[in-house]
Amino acid sequence: MPTYSSTPLQYFNDLSTWVSCVQDQKQLPSLIVDTAERMMQAKASSLLLLDEDGETLRFEVTTGPKKLEIKKHEIKIGQGIAGFVAKTGEPLLVKDVTKDPRWYKPISDNIDFKTKSIACSPLKINADIIGVLQIIDRKDGLSFNNDDLNILNVFANVCSVAIHNARKVEAVKRQNRELTEQVVEKYKIVGKGRGVKKAVSDGLKVANTKASVLILGESGTGKELMARMIHMQSARKDYPLVVLNCGALTETLLEDELFGHEKGAFTGAVSLKKGKFELADKGTLFLDEIGEMSLNMQTRLLRVLQEGTYYRVGGSVSISVDVRVISATNRDIEKAVKEKKFREDLYYRLNVVQIKIPSLRKRQTDILLLAYHFLEYFKKEQARPELKFSQETLRVLESYLWPGNIRELRNAIERAVIMCEGPMISSEDLPFAVGEKERVSFYEPELKKAIIHFKKEFVGRTLQSVQGNRTHAAKILKIQRTYLSRLISDLDING
Repeated sequence: MPTYSSTPLQYFNDLSTWVSCVQDQKQLPSLIVDTAERMMQAKASSLLLLDEDGETLRFEVTTGPKKLEIKKHEIKIGQGIAGFVAKTGEPLLVKDVTKDPRWYKPISDNIDFKTKSIACSPLKINADIIGVLQIIDRKDGLSFNNDDLNILNVFANVCSVAIHNARKVEAVKRQNRELTEQVVEKYKIVGKGRGVKKAVSDGLKVANTKASVLILGESGTGKELMARMIHMQSARKDYPLVVLNCGALTETLLEDELFGHEKGAFTGAVSLKKGKFELADKGTLFLDEIGEMSLNMQTRLLRVLQEGTYYRVGGSVSISVDVRVISATNRDIEKAVKEKKFREDLYYRLNVVQIKIPSLRKRQTDILLLAYHFLEYFKKEQARPELKFSQETLRVLESYLWPGNIRELRNAIERAVIMCEGPMISSEDLPFAVGEKERVSFYEPELKKAIIHFKKEFVGRTLQSVQGNRTHAAKILKIQRTYLSRLISDLDING
């Protein structure tokens, strides 16, 4: 609390700065009325705010011996002294309320509080009335005068701005809460299987530490979701989460993305560019497909992790960053270390805590759970609340192999919601079809024929899940692209 000066105006100047800085919409009204009462040496003070209907004033906060009783009442615009001020938008001084026809006695009589004089000032934002501030009776027994009214009016103007600012801050906070809830729902990890529950548990345990995390799992299993969950549960959640896919870039482009460049560093570098490390300062950097990084880039990355500093491309000034690194790969990273394709010291630096996310085919009990989760999400997005799965669709979803994992399932449900013409999603609305004949044909009487049939179907569906991208399919299947091409030819697969 501030120390108040001796004169009323100095006293007010001290308080006006203090009150205007308060942005808590719940705390501010009490501060306003308490300040008004002390500043004006009043027996009581009230802050009345206009309801959304624009017709009713409610007692937001009151002081004085009857403060609890008076809060049970409300008045209409134009009713009583406060209602008159709210209607006209002009301040009003009444030295003796018993002689003023605008005085509304029922409230005073009901709470048994004798009132003599009132000073009342409107709270306005531009020309809009948002409420009134009133003070009742001086403690010394004298009536309020015009100087009192002028001081109260100036103070009310400051309070109006403070209330307006507090409302704007609260609106932004509410929007942020809603956006956060939407993000949490969008990136929610769904599953009841033992494997995914352990992954989530491990993620939550490591979230509030500084440890680096290595997430292992096939493409589409939700490695980025896990990274987001760890970030959002950590002390760094108010700072950026920056995502970079290392496998999609050449070494030169990856270096530029990670570390940025100075203006004129190379042809086309027309301006300074901040790298992902700099953008993620105090936050989290998620490096996906870390296993695709070249040995040269691995060396540069290790140096940053060890020293916390680096140089932009073409730069001579050292840049310090505080970044938590979460990395992920769908490769057998330990095998890559043994084969000298991945630096052992970098592996141990990244692999302080390892989290393994199981493939969807190992989470059979989660398939329908995830399907319903995505259905609810896309029903809201597409404004189609009536949609349901048919029993046949559920059977197809549950029996499919899902080589593209959760990403493929999500895309399949999104497509089904968009393409479905009626209230029931049928198997024909899915981007694949598994008929009775196809399912039964897994049980070929001859082992050799069954293996050939399984290979053809499994490879075919994998290709379908990645829109025919053979390089991506080969990574999922963990085979060489040349071998995949030979399989496609030998098995007569349309891919």
